[in-house]
Formats: sequence, C-alpha cells, structure tokens
Amino acid sequence: MNITFRQLKLFLAVAETGSVSAAAKAMHVTQPTASMQLREVAQAVGMPLYEVVSKKLYLTDAGQELADTARAMVQAWEAFEQAVDGRKGLSRGRLRVAVVSTAKYFMPRVLGAFCQRYPAIDVALEVLNRDGVVERLSRNLDDLYIMSQPPAHLDLDDVVFMDNPLVLIAAAADPLAQRQASLADLKQQRFILREPGSGTRMAVDQHFRQLRFKPDVRMQLGSNEAIKEAVAGGLGVGVVAERALQGLTEQSGVCVLDAQSFPIASRWHVVHPAAKRLSPLAQAFKQHLLREVRSGGDPSAAQVRRV
Repeated sequence: MNITFRQLKLFLAVAETGSVSAAAKAMHVTQPTASMQLREVAQAVGMPLYEVVSKKLYLTDAGQELADTARAMVQAWEAFEQAVDGRKGLSRGRLRVAVVSTAKYFMPRVLGAFCQRYPAIDVALEVLNRDGVVERLSRNLDDLYIMSQPPAHLDLDDVVFMDNPLVLIAAAADPLAQRQASLADLKQQRFILREPGSGTRMAVDQHFRQLRFKPDVRMQLGSNEAIKEAVAGGLGVGVVAERALQGLTEQSGVCVLDAQSFPIASRWHVVHPAAKRLSPLAQAFKQHLLREVRSGGDPSAAQVRRV
C-alpha cells in the first residue's frame, strides 16, 4: 500500500473527530483536499473505510483497524521525537491523561507542578466517568489513566499511588451529626449516590454487599457537586470521596458523619496497557506523580474534620 504518514494522520483525525471538515481544519488543509486524500487512502486499502448515514460518519471494520494502526504509529513517532528531544536536552511533546471525574480535585494541580518543570509541553486532560475512561483505555487513546476501580478484564500496568477514602455525609443540621451512626440508623435514611458505573458507586455497592446492607436509594446523580447540594438541601445522606469536600464542609452545608463501617477504603491507581511502551514524557509524569504523593507533596491534600 502506498499511503503517506500525513494521510494516516488525516484519517486518524477523521476517526477521532467524526467529521471530514473537522479533520481538515485540524490538519490545516481545505475540505476538498482532505476528501481527495481520503479517497486515495481508501483506494490504496481497496475497501471502504467509512460511510455517512444521516449526516453522521461511521467507520467500517477496515476503517477502525486502520485508525487503530494509525494511532499506534503516531504515538510511536511522538515517542521517538520526545526521545530525540531528550537527548538534545529538550523537554517538549504532548502528554495525554484521562481521569475519572473525582480525580479533578487533585490532578490539575499535580499537572500544573509538572508543567512548571516542563513549560514547553502540551497537556490534554480528559475528565470522564469511569465507563468513559475505561473505553479510552481499551482503545489506547491516552498515555496514562487515573481511576479508583481499574477494569479486571484488561492486562494493565497498575500502580497504586494514593488512598481515596469514601465518607458518609449529611446536612450540617442533621441530628446524626451529634453521635455515631449505626447501621440501624442508616436503615432509616434515604441515600443519594453516584450513578451506576462510576468508580465511587462500584466501591459503595461492594461495601454494602459485604455488610448485607441494602440502602434506600432516593437519587442517583452524576457528580459529587450534585450530591453535596442534594445532601445540603436535606434530601438524604450521601457517599462521596473525601477529597471532593476539599476540607470545606461548613461552607458546603454538609458534615462528615462518624458512622459504623465508614469511611470506605478505596485507592487511586495510575494504569496503562501492559504492552504499551510509555513515551519519555509519560514516564516523567508518572514518576512525578508518584514522587509528589509519596513525599507528601500533593498540593491538593486537605484534611476533612469529622464530626
């Protein structure tokens, strides 16, 4: 096949944006030029690579395989460029990190400290729920992935780097704030939990199964902020990551309950596919992350006062 590297990057842009016009813009070419180049790629492969149905672009099986191949080649080339830059004493390149939503409370600051050391780098930070991060992980779209519940069905390089305790919160004026809450007390409460599929919800469900406790779930919400607001409004008790409170319980109108079987133990993991060869930049960031946490230098660490 006679396909240029630039044509591969163009097709990868189509696969990632879902649009020929968006891919043309990303590659700084006109749409007619992009369309012509894509036709040449399809002719070289000898099979259709995508189809448009109701104005939406879908990759064919051959197109998906080509996109995966192109992505691997682009990532390998970027790693080579970073290695060469490193030998020249330079530190530039692009770092891609995907994190679950709760990690947004500490990852931007950790990334900020890293960028201060390497100001010439570009960073792409994807903040998603766990299902979204696992989907990107399965497609090898990023350099590193941060989550609390890594998938068991994938072969991963997995390093635990920090505790992620999950705490039970109630409205600041709730009578339970004045004493230790037992499981019998919790049976009388309405729970506000994260949506199914989130790492926090998986840990909570597993914890309650082990206790043979069935919570009365009033709401399932997609963010810690929404849970805090609902709890502060007196709609029930909730379970959130301790870091989501950022030490600001009084300002949030909630308190952390001293409750039987809480906090729930959970931990943060940094993972990537086991067969993946990390770029020098990704290796440097992983070492930075582990060094920051293990030295106690996490700039977002906050102690939450328990009632």
